Amino acid sequence: MPIEISPLTAPLGATVTGVDLSESLNDEDFRKIHRAWLEHIVLVFPEQNLSDENQVTFTRHFGEMPDRPVHSKGIKSDHQIHKSVMLVSNVRENGKIIGSLPDGEMHFHTDGAYEINPYRYTMLYALEVPRQGGNTLFANMYRAYDTLPEDLKTRLCEAEAEHGFYTGSDVSDGMKQRLRISDYQNSARHPVFIRHEETGRTSLYVSRLLTESLTGFPEGESQNLLSQLFDHSERPEFVYEHIWNPGDFVVWDNRCANHARTDFGDSERRMLRRTTIQGIGPERARVPGRG
Repeated sequence: MPIEISPLTAPLGATVTGVDLSESLNDEDFRKIHRAWLEHIVLVFPEQNLSDENQVTFTRHFGEMPDRPVHSKGIKSDHQIHKSVMLVSNVRENGKIIGSLPDGEMHFHTDGAYEINPYRYTMLYALEVPRQGGNTLFANMYRAYDTLPEDLKTRLCEAEAEHGFYTGSDVSDGMKQRLRISDYQNSARHPVFIRHEETGRTSLYVSRLLTESLTGFPEGESQNLLSQLFDHSERPEFVYEHIWNPGDFVVWDNRCANHARTDFGDSERRMLRRTTIQGIGPERARVPGRG
């Protein structure tokens, strides 16, 4: 059965059927998936049955996995096949969290922006999902840039932003306290407008959860500008909401998509397995007529 790519009726994303990712991926199928990924930003593979080994094998088709352990660990984090595999879960055993990033809502962000070399791709496989909530929102950051007011493009064409580990400028102190890991102090500076190194397109590269400040701007001005960028990039017309089913395998491109998580009840169980591909430091985009 040939692979079928079906675009979603959404600002980004496509469903991929006709492929069993627990089996080896041939060169033709890899090329088709890669092309679709670059075009649609988010791919949804429904009804997959993936072991740890299957997911890691698929992941490695697209580059190198990070050579470091996950930044926050539950009691079963070290049981994964590769040290960078993250079990994203609120499930508790004997009162202790078994995975990472457990509970509730999470604001928009892009994985690893607090690193000098952020993650290129993220891949998430659903093992258990809540009956309601715990959905993942994806924002098309190409469109966010394309529709940005011209005065902001001019003003920020050479700007850089500082990104920290869950320390964003526009999130509550309560959320920062809940998510911050005390012994993980990574931060990095990246251009506000970046060039995707494969497609050549320009993307807005800031997020409510991780972006702390605009370099070289007074604090009040930085906060104001970032709030404008956050509000603009999270407009509903740029966002696809994925409602999870067990067996969904969803993959996205961190260079041109932000993602967030909706809230879910304390009594619900949520468990997903995450893999990532190491990327390179984002390149500044050339804004026509400005930089």
